[in-house]
Amino acid sequence: MTQLHDPAQRGFASDNYAGIQPEVLQAISEANGGHQIAYGGDVYTQRLQSRAKEIFGNQAEIYPVFNGTGANVTGLTAMLPRWGAVVASSTAHIHTDENAAPERVSGLKLLTVQTPNGKLTPQLIDQEAWGWGDEHRAQPLAVSITQSTELGTCYSIDELKAICDHAHSKGMTVHVDGARIANAAAHLGVGLGELTTGVGVDVLSLGGTKNGLLYGEAIVVLNPKAAPGMNYLRKLNMQLASKMRFVSAQFLALFEDDLWLRSASHANAMAAKLRSALDERIADGRISGLSFSQETQSNALFAVLPPGVADKLRESFRFYDWNQATGEVRWMCSFDTTEGDIDAFVEAITRELAA
Repeated sequence: MTQLHDPAQRGFASDNYAGIQPEVLQAISEANGGHQIAYGGDVYTQRLQSRAKEIFGNQAEIYPVFNGTGANVTGLTAMLPRWGAVVASSTAHIHTDENAAPERVSGLKLLTVQTPNGKLTPQLIDQEAWGWGDEHRAQPLAVSITQSTELGTCYSIDELKAICDHAHSKGMTVHVDGARIANAAAHLGVGLGELTTGVGVDVLSLGGTKNGLLYGEAIVVLNPKAAPGMNYLRKLNMQLASKMRFVSAQFLALFEDDLWLRSASHANAMAAKLRSALDERIADGRISGLSFSQETQSNALFAVLPPGVADKLRESFRFYDWNQATGEVRWMCSFDTTEGDIDAFVEAITRELAA
């Protein structure tokens, strides 16, 4: 097949735009050839089960799935009865970007709370965690947090533990949408187990695609009592891969020699470089009219631009508006973002905002 795109073309729209980590592509190739048992009976998926226990603890069970929406919906479905509800941030991906899949496919109710920095707290959870025993109200039985958040911020270990302890004290379980959990772990300098099992998380949607996989995410059940029936629900929700070895082999590659951490750390470092370069230009007066609306803690930056500037920049660099009314945009860095990409983008922004 003839290559149809320019591999030198870069942008800052999404870490989903990036290609595949070479090690992951090699793992897919090595898993190819011959026959292996379908639907998860293969040696790669069995090895992934063992690896998950090494990372998350002996109680952990991992279920590879196709995508993040499938991981979130299937995980939450396992955690709730039909009358259950989930407390989540109003900016959570399950609320803003999954086309009501949790509600339509699972039948659960989302109870959302305004969070200026994307992070829930025990106090914010309590805004919706009430009404148990009231037959007129969906029962708040789970909390879902996003790590790192949709606004690029990261929950600390202490913040996570406070949420889990608070939720458990109320008889609620805790789900983590970890599409970018690797970026949060890199920012905090901790392991994936410390960030989940160590603080009391019950179910994790483990991201892979945004960190260099071709496709595939995984549900990690950290507390089997909190999410029964996952074997059945994965199939019921159309997330059971027949050739699962090719999803599992990618995760094995991601865990080999801490590739997951190196990839996420690089993406974070590129975001920090972009933020630092622009902050420097704001401080010395080389540019004006640019401000940042969130802390840069992972691989995402949220900036506010004057009218018309975003469209001008998008002639060369693709990225998305976050809030058109305020001029807020989102810039994402990836495992393959280079320092040259950052330098070129900074120069383009400087040309448009030169004081």
